[in-house]
Amino acid sequence: MTHKKKKRKGKKLPSYNQKTLKKFIIDIFRKDAGKLYNYKQIAKQLDIKDHETRKLINNVLYQFVNDGKLEEVYTGKFKFIAKGAFITGIVDMTMRGTAYIVSDDIEEDIFVSQVNLNHALHGDEVKVYIAARKKKRQLEGEVVEIIKQSRTTFVGVLEISKHFAFLIPEGRNMPHDLFIPLNKLKGAKNGVKAIAEIVEWPKGAKNPIAEIIEVLGTPGDNEVEMHAILAEFELPYKYPEKIIAEAEKIANEIKPSDIKNRRDFREITTITIDPEDAKDFDDALSIRTLENGNYEIGVHIADVSHYVEQGTLLDEEAYNRATSVYLVDRVIPMLPERLSNLICSLRPDEEKLTFSAVFEMDDNANVISKWFGKTIIKSDRRFTYDEAQQIIETGTGDFEDEVLKMNELAQKLREQRYRKGSISFDKIEVKFHIDENGKPIDVYFKKSKEANKLIEEFMLLANKKVAEEIGKGKSKNAEKTFVYRIHDEPDLDKLNTFSNFIKRY
Repeated sequence: MTHKKKKRKGKKLPSYNQKTLKKFIIDIFRKDAGKLYNYKQIAKQLDIKDHETRKLINNVLYQFVNDGKLEEVYTGKFKFIAKGAFITGIVDMTMRGTAYIVSDDIEEDIFVSQVNLNHALHGDEVKVYIAARKKKRQLEGEVVEIIKQSRTTFVGVLEISKHFAFLIPEGRNMPHDLFIPLNKLKGAKNGVKAIAEIVEWPKGAKNPIAEIIEVLGTPGDNEVEMHAILAEFELPYKYPEKIIAEAEKIANEIKPSDIKNRRDFREITTITIDPEDAKDFDDALSIRTLENGNYEIGVHIADVSHYVEQGTLLDEEAYNRATSVYLVDRVIPMLPERLSNLICSLRPDEEKLTFSAVFEMDDNANVISKWFGKTIIKSDRRFTYDEAQQIIETGTGDFEDEVLKMNELAQKLREQRYRKGSISFDKIEVKFHIDENGKPIDVYFKKSKEANKLIEEFMLLANKKVAEEIGKGKSKNAEKTFVYRIHDEPDLDKLNTFSNFIKRY
């Protein structure tokens, strides 16, 4: 009896460009620094058979020769230059004081012992000398230059003795205590939590020399600890006076000229749904029934650009902050509170300037038409998620018809997404009840319910349709060139790299 061999499914070959080839090729040489390779041997190891990519391999090899990373020992035969090889990368410090250098130049991270860091700290951009690899050992190196410091300020607890003081940093990526001369304490007392800035680190000195720049207060106090968290991650919790002054100059009144070219939604039922403790309401939904029986849904966001003009101090401050920061008991807004909580907050019974995505939808939540542009709205009701959820569950409450219809359409939109392969990441959040002193008094679990998903669904729809609008070509047959963020299948090499990374901890 004969047995038929089962055909093995061919492994999907990776696609290579010059950048990815460089990483793979240099990694091959580093794994065996003394071995010679030609382009054919490299191609075989990478399972590359097409002529163009093999030709690209040859080009990359000679680029490495020009860069001083490889030596052409014989014609077409190359060897890794282990001695004198340099790369640049970012310091990833461990709790033990050793570090790894993460570089785009090579696939493997480079280990650097504490003694070879030469005053480099976590996050610094550095130039590293790579030592010759010992057989089957981790690639090692030495920092020879600090190109750019990541940070110079650190949060910690002050320990003062008779002749000197030290700030003991709290961050796990800072293994060195900061030496503080007594004349640089700025009135700070022993045991307080403070922020210090490194001013110098003499060659041969074990510890950097620093000075106190701000005293936070007593460890354990809620305000002190919150400010310490913000300072540790270099998140500004105060606005410079000039920024506050610029925000105060912005008028809260809407002039007729402001609404001249805006679509008017002030007479259309509009609501906001936010967490109970929210202070800024930056998005709203409107709904009305059209004469043809379809529904018009408006997704409205505050038109911040009307108030914050490009190139102003406020614009630069928002750019540097990038986002609002949410802590357990507070929000550090991207914009001063006059803007975030007052002028640009879509508060009920107040006229607000907005930018909107407006959709005509049928009863099955199919989008019939869409419109994007500047609008003016007036919110009729501010709902918390719990209040909106109560209406969904009981069918009664303020604006019950509107809330129930929006939820019905949101459910159908969600079903459409799932049919097209969208994935649901249901998550349970841990939340805290905080007393007036900022002390947590209770913990509870919060799960996303229909009210949360209602808002989420229309925001997803707006984002999708805006992306389609921006990405569509000038003609119907033109290709869309807009960049979309998607999640592809995990790359096995990257998974292995991540696995090696987490082994350090």
